[in-house]
Amino acid sequence: MIAESGRIKLIVGLGNPGAEYEKTRHNAGFELIKLLLDILPGSFEKFNKHNAINFRGRFRGRELILQMPQNYMNLSGKAVVSLISAENITPDEILVVYDDVDIPLGRMRLRRGGSSGGHNGIESLIECLGTEQFSRLRLGIGEAGDNGQIEHVLGRFNESEQNIFDQVIVAGTDAVICVLTRGLNAAMNSFNGWKLPEEKELEQ
Repeated sequence: MIAESGRIKLIVGLGNPGAEYEKTRHNAGFELIKLLLDILPGSFEKFNKHNAINFRGRFRGRELILQMPQNYMNLSGKAVVSLISAENITPDEILVVYDDVDIPLGRMRLRRGGSSGGHNGIESLIECLGTEQFSRLRLGIGEAGDNGQIEHVLGRFNESEQNIFDQVIVAGTDAVICVLTRGLNAAMNSFNGWKLPEEKELEQ
């Protein structure tokens, strides 16, 4: 059973450590965690353990941890398993945020469990956790097109793309808060059909 309202204890944002990877498409999860830290009420205490940058705080009376693994994308699961073992957190109490090339830029998808879809970070989590049963928020970065996939995910958005992604990240934090307050089902209903404001205007 995937976590419902009030049950999520850990939010993991996936990415690669180091200045050379900052603001790349593959670091979408890191970017959302950083924005969450600015938006969530109260103070979150930083602690560097488990090959990760972690932040511990409280949300609506419950302890909440945010994590950015620092051992590169394809080893992300090791950092997550180390943390949840120490904190007595189960896989169904985790929400993982990451980039997805199969979702168009300007869209997001929440889901329960499922395969990795070829994402190295999710592949590592599934292998290390021994289960696919953890919640995910996938942030669309679009297909690689003529570029190779590695160049695409490790590249940066151009100016117009960045403007779109900035709006998605803000909506993504709203989606995470919805998961924390109302549960995954409510968040899926509210945000899996989310569109950019300008797209909504064109539809009216």
